[in-house]
Amino acid sequence: MKLRFLGTGTSCGVPVIGCQCEVCTSTDPHDHRLRCSALVETSSTRLLIDCGPDFRQQVLPLKFRKIDAILVTHHHYDHVGGMDDLRPFCIFGDINIYADSTAAANIRHNMPYCFVEHKYPGVPNIRLIEVSAHESFTVGDLSITPFIVMHGRLPILAYRIESLTSHSVLVYITDMKTISPSEVPYARGADVMVINALRFTKAHHSHLLVDESLAFIREVSPTQALLVHSCHDIGLHSAVNARLPHPVRLAYDGEEIEVSPSCQTI
Repeated sequence: MKLRFLGTGTSCGVPVIGCQCEVCTSTDPHDHRLRCSALVETSSTRLLIDCGPDFRQQVLPLKFRKIDAILVTHHHYDHVGGMDDLRPFCIFGDINIYADSTAAANIRHNMPYCFVEHKYPGVPNIRLIEVSAHESFTVGDLSITPFIVMHGRLPILAYRIESLTSHSVLVYITDMKTISPSEVPYARGADVMVINALRFTKAHHSHLLVDESLAFIREVSPTQALLVHSCHDIGLHSAVNARLPHPVRLAYDGEEIEVSPSCQTI
């Protein structure tokens, strides 16, 4: 099972428009972060996690291949704002989008032209499938179990994804601030955990800071952990990684890793 980071930034992306800080003016491509999204691929299955406003830019360099399903974490624009750009992928057939009831209702509201009886020619053919926490489902050779984390006061979905062939486990969490003790077991036993880490200082009401992310990583003990959904305030990519303990590091846009106990960068 391969994981590719399409975007690792927050809702503003990095560089931030108009900002002249050392991160936003950095020439290191590791410091350029599109809105948060990822691809999970096996030889036969391709999952997209979230579809934000940078989706078109993120997939243009990649091989044009069917997307078997989209996993939506929540309905905020930086996670669903690119869905109209799914149009070209409909050549392969309808696209299944898995979301909780809140996110599904928001998608229907914002894209009503996709759900009318007589659709305008060319609109995305998307099929919304509402899912609930702890109810596993299968897409191709991947088993997926949603669970709940809290984005401030908003319950959103995290995903536990297991390969049915290699039995490797990926846990993907974004936009978390807190998690109920009853949900923690779903995050344990991961070969790779992806988790949000906004910055080092200046507390945020709905996002984990780096130290908070590290505390949770220690609690659930994945083989490897990668930090995402980071803003420019976190600092330069190279400097951040110098501060992080093994086996934790800051992910970067375009990074690919093989999800296995060895967790090697490709």
